Amino acid sequence: MSEQVGPHRGAAPAALLLLAPLLVALALVPAASAPIADAPALPAGALGLWPGESVTVRGTRSVVVGRPAPTTSSAEPASSVSLVELARLADTAALRVGAVLGEPVRPLVIVPASAAEAARLAGTGPIDGLAALADGDRVLVVPEVFARLNPTGRDVVLTHELTHVAAGTDRLPVWLYEGFADYVGYRDSGLPVRTAAAELADEVRAGRLPGELPGPAAFAADGSDPARLARAYQESWLACRFLADRFGEETLVRLYREARVAGADRALAGLGLSTATLTDRWRAYVREQLA
Repeated sequence: MSEQVGPHRGAAPAALLLLAPLLVALALVPAASAPIADAPALPAGALGLWPGESVTVRGTRSVVVGRPAPTTSSAEPASSVSLVELARLADTAALRVGAVLGEPVRPLVIVPASAAEAARLAGTGPIDGLAALADGDRVLVVPEVFARLNPTGRDVVLTHELTHVAAGTDRLPVWLYEGFADYVGYRDSGLPVRTAAAELADEVRAGRLPGELPGPAAFAADGSDPARLARAYQESWLACRFLADRFGEETLVRLYREARVAGADRALAGLGLSTATLTDRWRAYVREQLA
């Protein structure tokens, strides 16, 4: 999967799953048509998504666009995901991401009718099991999976993907951009580490520590090994959490930005670390947090 598309979340911890979505009333506006008088123009990433009408909801900071309801009632969008609730969540996620990055964030969230349509819009391969993914300047929500997340899970997923959009992923190893997005996503969630990293905790308690930071193969979103995919996110999160705990959040953010410019090895060297020394300290941290 290309670096501009940051997926989340093949196998969410059980604590993030299974809460029914709310039902809301929404107004219909034509897709990719002239703006309604006095209405702000839609962002470019919200135009020409699909033929026919779209549902547009504006939060205080966010714009959410989805399919209209499939019947004469506009109480529920076809995706079974409340766009009004998504706008509220996106506004909250914007504040959380902005607080870490130190800059304003304005989310654009797109809700296709299905995972297949989300994959088409992103121009990527299968996205089995993913709840959302970052695509350029927007977040695509995968309705079938996102609707099964509980409120904390929805917060974490949107914040994670919005971090990809706002912070970028160019020139970064996958463990760093996925781990950083999870660091921001879980930062204000209140979830205990052993809950958020349940799959990895099981491995550690069984005496199996990860040997190396996860690479691209560990993040394969093809449905073949959802437990490994979950652990890859958790391993990456704990690597970035270790850096924030050891050096401070501002240093983690600075390292992330420097790595995008000069590469991860040079950015780590500024902290007196190599990938090998980071790996050793991260493994000890994983054992400390999860054993």
